[in-house]
Amino acid sequence: MASGKKKVKNKYTFAIFKRELPLHLMLLPGLILVAVFSYTPMAGLVIAFQKFIPSKGMFGDQQWVGLGNFSYVFSLPGFNQALKNTIVIAFWKIILGLAVPIVFALMLNEVNRNGFKRTVQTVVYLPYFLSWVVLGGIFLDMLSPSSGIINQIITALGGKSIFFLGDNRYFKPTLILTDIWKNFGYGAIVYLAAILGIDTDLYEAAQIDGANRWKQVWHVTLPGMRMIIVLMMVLSLGNVLNAGFDQIFNLYSKAVYESGDILDTFVYRLGLIDAQYGPATAVGLFKSIISTMFISVSYWLAYRFADYRIF
Repeated sequence: MASGKKKVKNKYTFAIFKRELPLHLMLLPGLILVAVFSYTPMAGLVIAFQKFIPSKGMFGDQQWVGLGNFSYVFSLPGFNQALKNTIVIAFWKIILGLAVPIVFALMLNEVNRNGFKRTVQTVVYLPYFLSWVVLGGIFLDMLSPSSGIINQIITALGGKSIFFLGDNRYFKPTLILTDIWKNFGYGAIVYLAAILGIDTDLYEAAQIDGANRWKQVWHVTLPGMRMIIVLMMVLSLGNVLNAGFDQIFNLYSKAVYESGDILDTFVYRLGLIDAQYGPATAVGLFKSIISTMFISVSYWLAYRFADYRIF
């Protein structure tokens, strides 16, 4: 009897596997790409503990220095400033990158004209698809202290021209605001989808209880978005040491290293320009360890206080 049940179970399991096989095959290209470009390069982390000489090859007789590369990097004069800039820029990008799309999604959800709503949504998320190489050239022209349209408006109103990309007082806020402008429209799509998934009966019940639009947003919409907000927060905390290499590399100069140099640009100069591969890899490993710690802590906090699980 038990043997018969086992055969039926195995037959049922095989039928499910056969039915879902095409779906698993669809995942195969993605898994291969992740394995090749994300996991295989992890073998190169060994360079962080070596005095790496490229001519000897990856598996050549390299000199092991233990934690010497880390000590060397941490003692460099520009490292502490780059770390501080990275944390500050990434912090504000994470905070505003969560708050601005949420507010925009809530405001857009209140618009009743579908045509206008779709037009606005399309316009604001188009910048997301432009690379920072393109946007960098646009902002260099727009923010030019002599011929930029922004400074022309400022001077026309009686103000003084501002060197946004060459003055340490303005460079960091310029980075944060331009990044939010580029990404908030695309990020709002996730929150709009979450809003559409909220049961409309809850709004009707709130109206019956006398709730106005603001109270409906506060007591129905935001609680309905809670899970997706927590998810996006958890995922974003993993980028606490990623302040945006593409953006900064296309906008910064030596004049604003004090306020704009981050770990990624620091590693770029250290590894590719100065050819110090071991110390550069040590910084990358340091970033990965800190990011993993932040992801783990944020996941625990999400489960502890919001009862939310990703897996």
